[in-house]
Amino acid sequence: MTQQLAVAPNPVRAAVTPDAAATAARTPSLSTPSLSTAGLVTVLLGAFLPMLDFFIVNVALPTIDHDLAAGPAVLELVAAGYGIAFAVLLVLGGRLGDIFGRRRLFVVGAALFALTSLACGLAPGAWTLVAARAAQGASAALLIPQVLGTITAATDGARRGRALSIYGAVGGISVVIGQVLGGMLVAADLFGTGWRSVFLLNVPFALLALVLAVRYVPESRASQAARVDVPGTVLLTAALLALLVPLMEGRAAGWPLWSWVLLGLFPVFAVAFAVVERRAEQRGATPLVPPSLLRIPEMRRGLGIALPYFSGFGGFMFVIAVALQQGLHLGPVAAGWALVPMAVGYFTASLSGPRLIGRYGSRVLSAGAVVQAAGLATLAVTVLADWAHFSPLRMAPGVALAGIGQGLIGTPLFRVVLSKVPAARAGVGSGVLATGQQSSLALGVATLGTLYLSLSPSLGMDRALALCLGLQLLGSFTILYLTTRLPRSIG
Repeated sequence: MTQQLAVAPNPVRAAVTPDAAATAARTPSLSTPSLSTAGLVTVLLGAFLPMLDFFIVNVALPTIDHDLAAGPAVLELVAAGYGIAFAVLLVLGGRLGDIFGRRRLFVVGAALFALTSLACGLAPGAWTLVAARAAQGASAALLIPQVLGTITAATDGARRGRALSIYGAVGGISVVIGQVLGGMLVAADLFGTGWRSVFLLNVPFALLALVLAVRYVPESRASQAARVDVPGTVLLTAALLALLVPLMEGRAAGWPLWSWVLLGLFPVFAVAFAVVERRAEQRGATPLVPPSLLRIPEMRRGLGIALPYFSGFGGFMFVIAVALQQGLHLGPVAAGWALVPMAVGYFTASLSGPRLIGRYGSRVLSAGAVVQAAGLATLAVTVLADWAHFSPLRMAPGVALAGIGQGLIGTPLFRVVLSKVPAARAGVGSGVLATGQQSSLALGVATLGTLYLSLSPSLGMDRALALCLGLQLLGSFTILYLTTRLPRSIG
């Protein structure tokens, strides 16, 4: 089956009604070949590497600090620079794919990701590494939207559902594997590279994705090329920077005046962005984020679930890594291996996800929220019961349950959000979803991570960790409520 890429005569009205969106998304096309299994594997490889790099650096930060004398503020920039550049440019990356072709942008993104990963691995100093990480995040923002856009444009029906479910599984597993693999690479010190191997490993795999994409990934684009929405792009970038920069850097810098000024400007930029986008669509232009796209119920409600899900996931992974290394004084390998039960639980749930979704629909996400809540509660009780003897073995039941729950939520979530997006808007829809994912991950690291680091000296690491787990538990209940508002059947 192939996919319709023609835009309705009035794209605003066509996207407003879910029925019209569903029709456009399912109408066969004569122009876009179907995505083969080899093509799907290729784009998933391209998705895996950038998502892996969001967290793989966590366990390498102490070694980077030792080798480059970076200091806490610069170390946070090493982690935050990638996430901020990644998040603020994702929607633009999706729009560029719509205009110039998604395979072409995938190839360019893979090439730049390989180049910037090499620059990170060869960085002679801390500030050079910060700059290279920001450039690496920008290249990832070109790459990721083309993956979801290609899947949406070149598959349909059950095959699209399975592909989006696999994408969701890859996203979650990459986060956990990132910290496990990062610890192993740092400890192995391959050829004396130490922490540099964390980045150098990307180079051959990114080049492999590039070569395979040229052969196996079909080209697709929106049939009516729209101009880049410059005002919308500037305002969205300003809003995300005003939110993420102070949250990720404020604590390390001592919460200076500029951090509070930026936080105060965030709602101003956000409201201005919404007004500019609405007016642009009303006059027949093509905004960066069409408000009509957000009126599709599955898109709007799915993004509502994505915020607590990904922010909780991102915050948990950062906080648990710090707690294991600073609190229990585990090495990077042991800290990484402590999360293996979570990876196993997530992977197991992901494998069964498509079959369960076909049978039970959105109730799978509700069940996942309940299981995740049970895992977080189990882990919090274990932490408070006997912190002196807390260990990876004792935390295994809690993290395994949390992993199963996260897999049951994350696997179908991408399928829900993009199920009714018209193929002609695959790029922008994918960019919006990916921006929500990466911004939420960064927001979780910034908020829960900052809270944990701020409170642990006074409360103790056990109580600070339990508090963060409790906040994530509230997020699970929020997800549970939101899943009840989804349609029972998932397309």
